[in-house]
Amino acid sequence: MASSLTKAPAGTTGEKTFFGHPRGLATLFMTEMWERFSYYGMRALLVYYIVSGGADMAKGSQGGGLAMTAATATAIYSVYVSMVYLMALPGGWFGDRVWGARKTVTVAGFVIMAGHVSLAIPGQAMFFVGLILVALGSGLLKANISTMVGHLYDGPEDPRRDGGFTLFYIGINLGAFVAPFVIGTVGKEYNWHLGFALAAVGMALGLAQFLFGTRHLSAKSSVVPNPLTREERNAVIVKVAGVFGVAAIFYAVIGFTGIFTLNWAMVPLMVAGLLIPIAVLTKIKRDKDLSNAEQSKMTGYIWFFVAAAVFWMIYDQGGSTLSLFADDKTAGTMFGFGFSATWYQSLNPLFVMALAPVFAWLWLWLSRRNKEPNTIVKFAMGLVLIGASFFVFIVPMNMAGDGHTMVSPMWLVSIYMIQTIGELCLSPVGLSVTTKMAPQKYASQMMGVWFLAVTAGDCTTGLLSTAGVDLNGIGIIGLQAALAAVAGLAVYMYRKKVQALMGDVH
Repeated sequence: MASSLTKAPAGTTGEKTFFGHPRGLATLFMTEMWERFSYYGMRALLVYYIVSGGADMAKGSQGGGLAMTAATATAIYSVYVSMVYLMALPGGWFGDRVWGARKTVTVAGFVIMAGHVSLAIPGQAMFFVGLILVALGSGLLKANISTMVGHLYDGPEDPRRDGGFTLFYIGINLGAFVAPFVIGTVGKEYNWHLGFALAAVGMALGLAQFLFGTRHLSAKSSVVPNPLTREERNAVIVKVAGVFGVAAIFYAVIGFTGIFTLNWAMVPLMVAGLLIPIAVLTKIKRDKDLSNAEQSKMTGYIWFFVAAAVFWMIYDQGGSTLSLFADDKTAGTMFGFGFSATWYQSLNPLFVMALAPVFAWLWLWLSRRNKEPNTIVKFAMGLVLIGASFFVFIVPMNMAGDGHTMVSPMWLVSIYMIQTIGELCLSPVGLSVTTKMAPQKYASQMMGVWFLAVTAGDCTTGLLSTAGVDLNGIGIIGLQAALAAVAGLAVYMYRKKVQALMGDVH
């Protein structure tokens, strides 16, 4: 693999490469890096801003937030993250049928930037407007930018493909690593809205990078694979208008009667986040245009989807349950050096950047010896590891149970490290296997389906929190850990059956 960004490998036509990969990967790498900088920087502030000024804020924290409870903060956080990934489905649909991937990503960048600007304006109304815009823009961007990575390679069998997605994943985590130090520190320790404004600056830089580098992308990225007919477009407009009309009337009645609470907005979204993935997978499975081989792959893909949903249910609590524990029950100093609780959010991307090259090398080394675990086994490993992280979490929870003891930061460092190892077994591989198993008719939309697994996991967390389940309780943490471990074992036990369904994909 080449190591130069400006010189072609020996024996090639002289075209510039990005570590031996197509030059367009650098454009997508940098675009996603800045977009993730804005997203994860804002996300590092989210729960703390919501509880700030209320009874559940940590002692000594900056005021000026929304003064809500920790349970409400967890629910809002879970709904927000789930909607980011839910919107990836219509985002992929727009790429497939309306604008093409490249134009969709461009529009998404402007929407995300507007969302962060809204968050930078004080006021609860602007806060929720900002969350909606960021969720909508992120959904438009996520599925399509990943699809464009796939467009850079010569089909699913290109040997560089998995490595390309791994490099792309490093770009994601580079932005995520820097963000808590910059946006997190400024926002949490000095001024919330200045932090949100820095997130808008980050997205602006990402958008500029994308617009400047589009000439290096594949021509496929500008193509609309399955454009809408006029009749289909009119039908979509009528359906969307109908849904929004019914919702507007319903919430107008709720508001007029004076019984509206935040749960009236959140619970329907969380229920939809569980039902929509089921409906989408069912629709694809029942599509008569798919060949028998594609149908078989979709049946196998459901196993990966369910496994991923369980994984993300636990993993994404790193920004809610673990964040609140970090701020309230974990020492804020190490070796005499004080730091913001938002810095814990940099641990996962730091470990990814450190370990992703090791894993990429390890899989290749094992492959040359015909010992590399297949995709199914990697998924099982990821589930067992995410469960193990919550089993470890039980220990510091017990230690801090008296309400006075502040545990060592090394507990959280260990938990995030275990989760990262599990993530490297599951997430990059999941992105790649989705592009390999996707029916041609649903190319971009299948990336949206992959992200729906995150929606399902986070909506489960949100519903538990809304229902009054104490997600900071030892019992529920242990239950989730056991669920992940059992799911991992089940995937491993049925690996031969799933492999048969996958056909020629390995």
